[in-house]
Amino acid sequence: MAKKEHMNIVFIGHVDAGKSTTVGRILYETGKIDEQTIRRLKEEAEKKGKATFEFAYVMDRLKEERERGVTIDISHQEFETPKYYFTIIDAPGHRDFVKNMITGASQADAAVLVVSGKDGVQAQTKEHTFLAKVLGINQLIVLVSKMDAVDYKQDVYEKVKNDVINLLKGIGYDVSKIPIIPASSYFGDNLVKKSEKMSWYNGPTLFEALDKLEVPPKPVDKPLRLPIQDVYTITGHGTVPVGRVETGKLKKGDKIIVMPSGKVGEVKRIEMHHQEIEEAIPGDNIGFNVKGIDKKEIKRGDVVGKPDNPPTVAKEFTAQIIVLNHPTAVTVGYTPVFHIHTAQFPGRIIEIVDKKDPKTGQSLGKADFIKTGEAAVVKVQPLKPVVIEKFQDFAPLGRFAIRDMNMTVAAGIVLDVVKKE
Repeated sequence: MAKKEHMNIVFIGHVDAGKSTTVGRILYETGKIDEQTIRRLKEEAEKKGKATFEFAYVMDRLKEERERGVTIDISHQEFETPKYYFTIIDAPGHRDFVKNMITGASQADAAVLVVSGKDGVQAQTKEHTFLAKVLGINQLIVLVSKMDAVDYKQDVYEKVKNDVINLLKGIGYDVSKIPIIPASSYFGDNLVKKSEKMSWYNGPTLFEALDKLEVPPKPVDKPLRLPIQDVYTITGHGTVPVGRVETGKLKKGDKIIVMPSGKVGEVKRIEMHHQEIEEAIPGDNIGFNVKGIDKKEIKRGDVVGKPDNPPTVAKEFTAQIIVLNHPTAVTVGYTPVFHIHTAQFPGRIIEIVDKKDPKTGQSLGKADFIKTGEAAVVKVQPLKPVVIEKFQDFAPLGRFAIRDMNMTVAAGIVLDVVKKE
């Protein structure tokens, strides 16, 4: 049996749309949570007066136990369809979602937007969808949930479907490629099995739609980009930087360049999971020995590439950002901390080139400030040397979060970079 290809998926949508129930039900139907656990949780849920919430309860309990530091078999967050193997990136609120999406290890390949058939499109539905688009998630599936609460009526579904189509079109999604599936997550209608109760619907189930998604190609042919997470000095081995190959390949004997410093060295040995390997490819977390570079000359946040195509050090860059949470407004001159790949740097917003209406995606032209919920194209000047790449060329090095006052204020993707000479 060949190993299934892997994808990361995120469930987004309004807090009451039934995301947790959907995920809980999928895990139950794919055998990741056994009857016994569900029975126990069902009893607990009933005691708490939350009957019919057991699937959602599964997710909440897992989350609680995880947060308390109880080690839970993480398989709870993974499931398989006939074709793929999925990891669910949890998106309870913006904060974890944004952080997870930006740390790269959990970049979502696709999103399932859950919209309640009972409540329709809500403000948060729009915000989450817009965020997914701004952060470069191009594959989307829409689940119109809670159809049991509206007696599985086709006209209710059609109305929600039209609203969703208008929302997606306004944000810039190609709706011809996006399935909009009526479902009841609580009863399992149209998730894994086709529903008898909605014979009027002849599109795919959620699982069929998931299997039509495309796995993004591994960027092996791109130039090497390897952001450094840590650097160790190991007796007998010298300087050992550790990081994850994001694009390209690294082979034993390769000449490398470290940016922003420009130091050049040679790779003597590559290790993954304590085993020596000859070559590392995208997704590999490795440690490697470098000859010619001192421990003081390489640090977290640096990016390793090849001398013939060194990583870009930015003098300034243009980005599309969305403000998630700012008490007043993001203004020209604002200088928060940017988090990009493994680097952090203070950056000054020097121009708000074009403000966008988050509800319609319409262009509103130049502006002096942007508030929570608004998006814009901005120019940023890093106040220290840092590697930044265009999202289109090197996605993991072109996605960032802006943090201030201990929270994620905004998130965005890099559209263009002016190289530092």
